[in-house]
This record gives sequence, structure tokens and C-alpha cells, in this order.
Amino acid sequence: MNYEQRNTAPLYEMLELYKEKGNTSYHVPGHKNGRAYSDAYGAGFLSEVMRADVTEITGTDDLHHPEGVIRDAQELAANCFGSEESYFMVGGSTAGNLALILTVCLKPGMTLILQRNVHKSVIHGLMLGGVNAVFLEPLLDPDSGIAVAPAAETVQAALAAHPDAAGVLITMPNYYGMGMDLAPLAEACHSCGVPLLVDEAHGAHYGLHPALPAGALMCGADGVVQSTHKMLPALTMGAMLHIQGPRLDRALLRQRLAMVQSSSPSYPVMASLDLARRLVHSQGPEAFTAGLAAVDTLRRGLAELPRYGLLQPAPPLQHSGGGRAAAANLDSPPQSEVAYVTQDPFKVVIYDATGVLSGFELQRRLEERGCVPEMSDERHVVLAFSLGSREEDAIRLLGALRDMDTVESMESYVHHPNEINISTWNNYKNNIISTPIPFSMKPVAAGDKEYIKLEDSEGRISAEMVVPYPPGIPLLYPGERITNDICSRLSALASVGAKFQAAADPLLMNIVVYKIKRGGEV
Repeated sequence: MNYEQRNTAPLYEMLELYKEKGNTSYHVPGHKNGRAYSDAYGAGFLSEVMRADVTEITGTDDLHHPEGVIRDAQELAANCFGSEESYFMVGGSTAGNLALILTVCLKPGMTLILQRNVHKSVIHGLMLGGVNAVFLEPLLDPDSGIAVAPAAETVQAALAAHPDAAGVLITMPNYYGMGMDLAPLAEACHSCGVPLLVDEAHGAHYGLHPALPAGALMCGADGVVQSTHKMLPALTMGAMLHIQGPRLDRALLRQRLAMVQSSSPSYPVMASLDLARRLVHSQGPEAFTAGLAAVDTLRRGLAELPRYGLLQPAPPLQHSGGGRAAAANLDSPPQSEVAYVTQDPFKVVIYDATGVLSGFELQRRLEERGCVPEMSDERHVVLAFSLGSREEDAIRLLGALRDMDTVESMESYVHHPNEINISTWNNYKNNIISTPIPFSMKPVAAGDKEYIKLEDSEGRISAEMVVPYPPGIPLLYPGERITNDICSRLSALASVGAKFQAAADPLLMNIVVYKIKRGGEV
């Protein structure tokens, strides 16, 4: 595909032409190209967006049966991101995760192998599909205490134990930008004839620059979900689903996408996907130059601020013929067991190496200085840069960090090891491979549940989903037993002001559990 083709944006260009024509609208939406808002009730910055907020009329094509500009835009996306087919989504990665699960698990009772620390949309997909989930324990990075993904050996063992599994679903990279080589996982899946599905919501930019890790498609994944709005410049809710290989029923997948997405998709959101693709497709690696330069400025500045630690993978093991270097690695884990080997340069994860400030407090103080991070946990703060970041962003952040550091001298710093990590990303049961766990849409009857104090919930069965947000990893789902570890982590998160979705009590003083019936049965 030549430069002229890559530099087109057929869907966006169609909307520009629509605006120029000035046709009178006798169709939805009701704002009539924004004219419904008089001067007294102006739409402000939305007015320009509304002029391009159209529906499926002659010439605008149809997302659920694309034959024109949407088809052309999706084909360009496939060429850009290296897939055989790409689909635009207006419901974020959530829509893609749901569609993939409902495609591979095409009837209730089928088995899907996946890591436990998945996004809530994946748990919802298990419920919608009536799936039997086999959860895998992810590898844990010992330095940060953060979970990444299961080892290839664990995936192989799970596939051997469950030959009826419909597929394997992995999240890569995690919210912190940590990742590992997915190729061995893809090989394990394909040797058993099942697809590898990857929630790559935070990796839409992967593989587009030599400084970025390889993307899941490059590693052999069959279905990959990307939030184009997260790390590439699309509007919020804009996402893509990329497919390759023979292991997914594409006709069924298109039908599932139509089920979980609106029949009236947003044209501005779709056009932003087209524009984001055009930007990286036409500029190539050059599109990331300014953003990577900003990150480099930040990292060099952090090197002069020893109070702030920086999350990064350990250097690769040396496999020399012996001697001192080899001896130094005797206590290191085998390379196959290393939790992560790649770090997204655009995800700058810092922490207070003195242990004085928690991640939550560090985020609060940065926000007071006009620097708004992506998220924090008990220890870390995640700062998301992108191709839209500039050097002045790094300089402002460094200024805020220096300002926070002026009250203490460097000589007073004492490193406090991270004895407990309550990252909202972590969720695993110290159980390498779980027994199949059935999910369903059946609600919990009012008479079967009760509210109790969180501190009294150990050993009880949760009757609600509890989701710290961000990043949206359920720590509990209905039917899951509340362990001492989970109870302690929820209490600790609540005490530092973490926010929770789905829980009946947003402050998490109380929790909804199944009643205990006579005989001790739930």
C-alpha cells in the first residue's frame, strides 16, 4: 500500500463532505446538525461535533454491514495494524472482549482458560456466555509485587488438563505497561487447535515503532482487542478488534459484534478511529518521535531525583560460559519464569522509594500541582504518555516532583521494601490452575443474600461484584469465596479512599454475601 493510500481517511473525509454540502436533515439525530441549540442554549464545543454526528443514510455506510467508506476504513486499519480483518468498535474494548468470548464459547457450558486478573468486561462475557472459567495464576514480578500473565508452561498444563477448552484469553500488557513474549502462549494454543485471544486494550500502539514492544498479532494471537482511544489518538470509546488465522468463525464474530454494539453507532467516534489510523499509517514511526522524546526527558530528570523509583524490567540474564557473571545469576529465576521482560515506554510508573508517600497520596499531591496521573495503587503512580505528549509535559511533571521533594534532604532517605502490595491489578488465588467455575446470568434472589460488615466476611460467599476502579479488575464476583487475603486487601483499599464499582456500599464498610442456610449450606 503506497503513501497516498495510507494517507487517506475515507470515513472522516466523507463526514467533512457531508458538513460542506449543508443538506437539510430529515433524519435522526434530533439535534439536526446542532441547530436545536439556540444561542441561549448553545452546545459550545459540541456544536462542531454535532455537524458531523450523522446516522446510516445514503453515502454514510453501515458499521454492521459495511460496503463503502466504513469497509474501506477498516481495510486500511487491517493493513496498518497487520491483521487479516479489523473491525471498528464504538463501545470500547468491552465490546471486543464480549464478542470474542461469545464467539469462541458459542453455547453455554463451554470452557475458557484465562488469567484471574482480567477486566470486568471479561467477567461479564463469562456471565453472558454461561462459560466455565478455568483461572490461571499469573506470574508475579518480585520487585514491584505486580501480577503480569500466566507462564507458557501453565497455559500448556491447563490445555492438557482441559482438552475441551474453547480457547485461552490473556491480558497483555497490563495497566502498568508490563509485558512478556506471547509467542510461546500462541504456540501452546495452536498446538492444541484453539485460538489465543488477547485483551490488548493498552497496547494499540505496540509494534508501530522500534522502541515499542511487539504487538500480540506479531506474536501469533488470533483475536486482539485494542482501545485505540487509550494509547492512540481516537475519541473515548473508540476501539478496534483485529483478527487473523483460521481459528475464529468470522461470520459469527460479526454477528456477535452486532449484538453487543449499538445499532446507531457514533460516526464521530468511528471517524476518530479512521484519523488515528491515518496518523500512524502515514507518518510511520515518526509519529512517536515527540512523545518518546518527552518520556526520555522525564527519565533523565528522574535519574536526578533519587527519591522516586521507576518501574522497569530487570536486565536479561547473561548466558556466558561461566565465571563471575554466571555465578551471580545462580539465584535468579529461569527466563521462562520471569514475570515480565518488556515495559511500555509510554507508561511511566513511579513510586516514593522512601516509603513515606503511598501511591494514592503521591497522586493526590501531583494533582494539587496540576499533573493528573492515570491511576495509582498502594505504592505506584501510573503516568500515561503517548504520541500526543510533548517535552513541556515532562518538564512540568519534573517540576512538581522536585517541589514535593524540597522538604527533605537526600541524606534522610531510607528505602522501605514493599512488604505488602495491594495493587488493584492483582487478583489471584495462589492456585496455579483452578477447577472449572461456572458463570451465568442468573441473579441472586433477594432472599438469598444479606449485608454484613466487611471485616466479618472472611469465608463467606460474595453475592455481588466488587470492582476497584481504575483499572476495573474485579476482586470479587458473585459466587466467589472471600478469603482472608481478599478481605484484607479490600479493607486496605477502602481505608485509603479507593473507589469501587458494582458494590452496593461504595465505601465498602459492608458487603453483600449469600445467606448461610441450615446445615451450613449457602
